[in-house]
Amino acid sequence: MVALTEKTEKRLTIQTGEIAQETTAIRSLDWDRDRFDIEFGLQNGTTYNSFLIRGDKTVLVDTSHEKFRQLYFDTLIGLIKPTDIDYLIISHTEPDHSGLVKDLLQMAPEITVVGSKVAIQFLEDFVHQPFKRLIVKNGDRLDLGNGHEFEFVIAPNLHWPDTIFSFDHKTKILYTCDAFGLHYCSDSTFDEDLAAIEEDFHYYYDCLMGPNARSVLSALKRMGELKTISMIATGHGPLLSHNVEELTGRYRTWSQTQTKAEAAVGIFYVSEYGYSDRLAQAIANGIGKTGVAVEIVDLGSELDLQELRELVSRCAGLILGLPPASGAASIQVALSTVLGSAKEKQAIGIFETGGGDDEPIDPLLSKFRNLGLTTVFPAIRIKQTPTENIYKLCEEAGTDLGQWVTRDRSIKNMKSLGADLDKALGRLSGGLYIITAKKGDVSSAMLASWVAQASFKPLGFSIAVAKDRAIESLMQVGDRFVLNILEEGNFQPLMKHFLKRFAPGADRFENVRTQPAENGAPILNDALAYMECEVVSRMDCGDHWGVYSTVYAGRVSKPDALTAAHHRKVGNHY
Repeated sequence: MVALTEKTEKRLTIQTGEIAQETTAIRSLDWDRDRFDIEFGLQNGTTYNSFLIRGDKTVLVDTSHEKFRQLYFDTLIGLIKPTDIDYLIISHTEPDHSGLVKDLLQMAPEITVVGSKVAIQFLEDFVHQPFKRLIVKNGDRLDLGNGHEFEFVIAPNLHWPDTIFSFDHKTKILYTCDAFGLHYCSDSTFDEDLAAIEEDFHYYYDCLMGPNARSVLSALKRMGELKTISMIATGHGPLLSHNVEELTGRYRTWSQTQTKAEAAVGIFYVSEYGYSDRLAQAIANGIGKTGVAVEIVDLGSELDLQELRELVSRCAGLILGLPPASGAASIQVALSTVLGSAKEKQAIGIFETGGGDDEPIDPLLSKFRNLGLTTVFPAIRIKQTPTENIYKLCEEAGTDLGQWVTRDRSIKNMKSLGADLDKALGRLSGGLYIITAKKGDVSSAMLASWVAQASFKPLGFSIAVAKDRAIESLMQVGDRFVLNILEEGNFQPLMKHFLKRFAPGADRFENVRTQPAENGAPILNDALAYMECEVVSRMDCGDHWGVYSTVYAGRVSKPDALTAAHHRKVGNHY
């Protein structure tokens, strides 16, 4: 049994519980957060997990987000005097886990900070004060006494370059920070209800870990060298205790699938400069929608230049986040290596990173073009703090590049369907609809014909949404949207407009008459009817999502008019 104590401040709460011998979880529950680092949405909030382990010496694994400052320290001080903490393990330095490190070191300056070499370097720039440190490498151990001996596993790029896992040989708990986590906030400390969390678990993997699939497999290999892992204490969401083997197995399967993809795109950037990490992640999310593998490389980390050359040469596309012009010599060498290894017929995309000292974008882009590379999307220029629309633009740019590198495969798949079957499948008819959605400042739309009523109680219908559609990220479970029904004999202007290929970040509603629905999504004034809807569930249907939604409001503008029908002759494309 886990004993819970809670303190409440609005919708931020703290939960503590003994999860093993001399081991306490301190979970900061953020119930209402519906966006995480802007580039992908949350429907179930999130948590920031920290852990206190008491041997003869005491260690704290990670802290929390700065928004929990008062709640977290009130709770921590109720458990232990900060000056009695001997070690602070930094799994990685992302602010949602290390946001309170500076405060803790001010309270207890004698604490020894344990982390990877890269983490310690990052932390020096963050806390701006001297501190004791212990740099650990793969396989290093730290003996706390009373059986608690920690072994460290280096796990770079999961999902930051400085990440380490920590394994307690006494309790058989592996502390993994972001890896194997999920953004899911509930009173459940553990993963006993797999059905409730598995969709968020998969979504989290797709957003954060999928672009680093090779790094996931490397970490899993190193984890296999440890003794039996009884629990994975993650940095977000419930701790994995009931389904450790099942969920680590899913990571392995998903990552193996990613690394076997026919095409790959390399994203190269300096993680600790400007907004590059978040921008690169948004682009990677967009590429991932197309089924293309992503290789993410931090040019600011220690790199094997021969491995870098090999990676660049095997990629079908390259995306470069501009490094600082006055950066370290090693960064300039890495950048020159990427440029020198690029080859004709590759795709290229470049984005500014907003650090204030970016390499000039146009001369660098010209060098790639002169080598014969194809620019797939316009250079992304960052002149201010990125907004939700900028991150959405990055996602769409990534999708465009992913579609470009798989264009030959798409044509081949279209031709692979037998002629008779192709024609027979094409006789399935549907209506014509425009789906519109808005979340925050981001809006999108798509033309749809694969729409069908699916239930009476509740009133519900299904839509097939291609995984590489821009609107897909606005149609997660819990999202609301509008289904606009087009009118027979009056659908051509809207159909023509929404069939256009929009540039990344383009306004889908420019010169289209709309009005806002109660849920905020645009209603098309020229539609025959509209319905306000909410996504209830999604089913993986290969290259599409089958989205089941319920209807809670609607109206018809012309009761005697008919819905526009869509007839095809082939079944291998729209």
